[in-house]
Amino acid sequence: MTVGIVMLVHTALDRAEQVARHWTMAGCPVVIHVDAAVSAKRYSKFVKSLKDNALVEFCTRHKCEWGAWGLVAAAQSGSEQILANFPEVRHVYLSSGSCLPLRPVQELIDYLEARPRTDFIESATTSEVPWTVGGLSEERFTLRFPFSWKRNRYLFDRYVELQRLVRFKRKIPKGLVPHMGSQWWCLTRQTLSAILEDPDRPDFDAYFKKVWIPDESYFQTLARLYSTKIESRSLTLSKFDFQGKPHIFYNDHLQLLRRSDCFVARKIWPRAGKLYNAFLKSPEGAIKMAEPNPAKIDRIFAKAVERRTRGRPGLFMQSRFPNDGWENGMTCGRYSVFQGFSDLFEDFEPWLAKASGTQVHGHLFAPHRAEFSGGQRVINGALSDSPEIRDYNPIAFLASVIWNTRGERQCFQLGPNDEAAPIWFLAKDPNAQISVISGAWAVPLFKSNQNFADLRREAARLQNLESEQLKVLRSPYCKARVRIWTMAEFIEAPMEPLQSIIDEMGHLALRRLSEAPRMNDLTGFGQFLQNLKNQGMHPYLMGDFAVDHAGVNNPDKPRKPYLVQ
Repeated sequence: MTVGIVMLVHTALDRAEQVARHWTMAGCPVVIHVDAAVSAKRYSKFVKSLKDNALVEFCTRHKCEWGAWGLVAAAQSGSEQILANFPEVRHVYLSSGSCLPLRPVQELIDYLEARPRTDFIESATTSEVPWTVGGLSEERFTLRFPFSWKRNRYLFDRYVELQRLVRFKRKIPKGLVPHMGSQWWCLTRQTLSAILEDPDRPDFDAYFKKVWIPDESYFQTLARLYSTKIESRSLTLSKFDFQGKPHIFYNDHLQLLRRSDCFVARKIWPRAGKLYNAFLKSPEGAIKMAEPNPAKIDRIFAKAVERRTRGRPGLFMQSRFPNDGWENGMTCGRYSVFQGFSDLFEDFEPWLAKASGTQVHGHLFAPHRAEFSGGQRVINGALSDSPEIRDYNPIAFLASVIWNTRGERQCFQLGPNDEAAPIWFLAKDPNAQISVISGAWAVPLFKSNQNFADLRREAARLQNLESEQLKVLRSPYCKARVRIWTMAEFIEAPMEPLQSIIDEMGHLALRRLSEAPRMNDLTGFGQFLQNLKNQGMHPYLMGDFAVDHAGVNNPDKPRKPYLVQ
């Protein structure tokens, strides 16, 4: 007794010939079905190339299309022919032209010889199948599917909607309980012949012709009627991604395939010569004497799926970029944002770089250009300071800054004038540490020598802009680490908040700050704010500065800092 191979082929005919000869060298007869879509010229050449092999036959051709009946018809034709012409066959193994035997064929023969009445076919009810992608698990058996999902997707979807609307429901043939599973099975002669010779087969075939993806349900359902012993698993290693598409194995998967201990693997890249040489021509390269265990490599595939669907933190990839919420973390590392500090303190950026040991930029979203540290025009990753390029996609710009400088914490300044800044992105990013001294934008106005009417208009504009920013940072959707002080609160005791900020940034956190950066001279600032009030503009974001104490870092009503965790 031996194993018969039914091979479904539609492309890479040279590889199919190579594999077919490998099967027959071990005494396994092979019946090949070639897709009717293959040209007559290519088909004739393929038949002629195997004419010298008495164990290879070709069966009636059918047009095979994904999700359609042709694949079942092809398996039926090949199975009928191999059972009729090769009486010594006890098990029939369904494979494809892209399948590759991983172990010596004799081991498969011996394995099945020890299990003469066992059918190896993945077969589970629809409620127990976790791998269906795109829905239609139960409905694939109760609706009609006359249109191709691939070629006529619009008609396919509209016809499904119409049937749902009119509540159409097909009747499942009596005695059938729909099951699903992998297309690739290995059935005993007894079970397979019972399926093919069943007197009710015309009714079964007529029903399954209108089932969606019948190749994953026809044999899987009917085997339950006749098999005396089913192992609900496939002997073929076949892995699928999160979209339901099969993984393709390349040359660099050689060691992975060896670890699987499976008898056959699909889908093999036709040009993976290293794999074909290792498993078909090199006896020492084959897997030997082990129970098939594809679960041994499931962890690797799970990691591959996770990498494809989630990616690396902070790295936007083509497969996920257009979809909000598909990113694996908004940025790849922690960074700090300072608002109002460079307005209140002189030379704040050099002081911060020295105190924290980080790279400190100016206003990355300044209207005129991105102010990179040290006046650089281009930084890591060839990121330009061009405002046009930056403003085309500010979120991508910021994520790229953090990604391209990963391993080194970045700090930058923010202000109400930086209208291009993606403030909601910053607020929702758990990696962001945002420190705000509200109202500090008034200091540069106070020190400028402009007409007071112009100052009043500019102050009103900046206050409105910062007010909107603060609403975002105080939002319940904010995930960033946010601290907000009014200017009056901050200058009362600046060392404590500065130390806490530096401590959170790490690096030199164990060292206590010996001195704060030099604060701008605020003599007369209180009177400046009063003048704004007198002119009809109410400056409230900087806190309370009494006119009598202008310039003294001791406002009348100090408050505790506003803290969002």
